[in-house]
Amino acid sequence: MRFKLLPEAPDSLDLVADAQRAVPLVPGSEDDCCARLMRRLEFPSRDVARTWLTFLRALELARETASGTFVRESTDPTEEHLRGAFHERVYGAREVLDALDTDEPSDVDDVFAEFEKRVPVWETHRAAEDWRNIWRDRVERILAWAVRLDLAAERDGGYVRTHPDREQA
Repeated sequence: MRFKLLPEAPDSLDLVADAQRAVPLVPGSEDDCCARLMRRLEFPSRDVARTWLTFLRALELARETASGTFVRESTDPTEEHLRGAFHERVYGAREVLDALDTDEPSDVDDVFAEFEKRVPVWETHRAAEDWRNIWRDRVERILAWAVRLDLAAERDGGYVRTHPDREQA
């Protein structure tokens, strides 16, 4: 399964480990988990906390149980693990990184132009007036996370892929 929700990339990957530690070891409801994330990490809203909880699931650092509660996984959030999970489980990550397989740096608009055809049709109907802005922002977040995870780098006003062999970690 690939997850679409993606928080803004933090200044440090330490926030990922902190967010994982905020998820309870004893299963809790989504509301309880979001409240803990907000309290411990000072997230500004439940929506931000919910996005982080979903992202932690994508990174295999938390999981939803069969009963619909959430629990922390014992997976260590090493950079190598985060790179692999990000590449495999975040919707659009592979495609955005593939768009960087060029000789020249690509800016956000170039990457989005390449990615645009992969936006699910139902998403274009759901937000008909501004779906391009929503998905361009999502591509920009994917790029920011790729840089944070050392899968891409900013260069000459654009982005380039780095260590293409690392995302398979």
